[in-house]
Formats: sequence, structure tokens, C-alpha cells
Amino acid sequence: MATPDFIRDLRADLGHQLLWLPGVSALVFDDENRVLLGRRADTGLWSIPGGIPDPGEQPARTAVREVFEETGVECVAERIVLVQALKPVVYPNSDVCQFMDVSVRCRATGGEARVNDDESLEVGWFALDALPELAEFSLFRIKQAQSDGPTWFEPAAQP
Repeated sequence: MATPDFIRDLRADLGHQLLWLPGVSALVFDDENRVLLGRRADTGLWSIPGGIPDPGEQPARTAVREVFEETGVECVAERIVLVQALKPVVYPNSDVCQFMDVSVRCRATGGEARVNDDESLEVGWFALDALPELAEFSLFRIKQAQSDGPTWFEPAAQP
């Protein structure tokens, strides 16, 4: 994930200490009920699209923007799937962040799935019964996006 300028500015003053940040992840489904995934350039792992909202940006808008920026797919946000505080992450440069992730279910409306920035190695649509290896973070959100009701993701089971 590219670091937004406003976070670089904060880091100039705060150094590597913990930053509590919003994050948005998007569960995008097409008309065949396939889910959109990207293989991340930083880890090499398949994941759902997502990123950090710009200051003042609404989560639904962030989801739509991040999906297009990362994959070239146009979509509309349908509903919130999950809101969850994640574990702190320590990056290779020693920066520490903790995200409050808002996961949004989206429906594809156009565009073509492709690598659209330097954050992804591959992008593609996957049938739910033929998913590549995914982290629990992504798997749980995909399952939650398929259900109609709320589900608690217990901290003990957090990725």
C-alpha cells in the first residue's frame, strides 16, 4: 500500500510510534458471484483490495476509489460488512500502525480486472469454491460479505 502524503507528514513529527488509522477493505463481486482479488506486490499474497481514506473521505467512496486504483474495476458500494480494530502492524522501516478496518461489500459495474498500479502483481476474479490461498483477514470478510447478518470476529481469532 502506498503511503499517503498526510501520513508521511505525520511521521515526520511522530517518528515510528503507533499511529491509529482508518482503513477500508472492499469485497467486490461480479454478476457471476466471483470475488475480485489482487496478489500484493509487498507480500506476494492474494488479498482483497483496500487502503487508507483520504482525510474526510467516506468509507464507501474510499472502497470504490481503491478498487479502481488497484484493479481497474468500477464498482458501487452496497453495504458495510464488518468494522474491526486490527492488531498493530510493524513495517520493515519500524513504523507502527493499527487500523480500524471498515469492510464494504461492493458490486462490479464496469472496467476490466487488471493490474492498475504498483501495489499488485496480479488481479483476477475467483469463484468462491476456487479461491487461492488467502489470509484469515480476507477469508473471513469474504464469508461475512456472503451472509445477511452480523457476526462477531473474536479478538482471539484475529489474524
